[in-house]
Amino acid sequence: QVQLVESGGGLVQPGGSLRLSCAASGIIAAIYAMGWYRQAPGKQRELVATISSGGSTNYADSVKGRFTISRDNAKNTVYLQMNSLKPEDTAVYYCNAAHIFGAANYWGQGTQVTVSS
Repeated sequence: QVQLVESGGGLVQPGGSLRLSCAASGIIAAIYAMGWYRQAPGKQRELVATISSGGSTNYADSVKGRFTISRDNAKNTVYLQMNSLKPEDTAVYYCNAAHIFGAANYWGQGTQVTVSS
């Protein structure tokens, strides 16, 4: 059974930092592109950042320079380091694993990030 389990969310003040983790089980993460998406109340889910199996990264313009995605294939884990957080970053953050040949696509259950003073 495939599971993606996110952790690291919480409440943080504007300008603060959080590090999200996504631990994958039941798949070999090395053959999946991994990503983080977010969904704020009343809005559609949007891409935050992705990292390919080879380590290439892609970011939404709104988080460039503030967020960093990384992966540790030995631990089957992907991370999202979030710095200089803003209230508009408040959302449920979801981990995604997409097979490199499109054979499968998985989602985690999400972790809440709230940026507020």
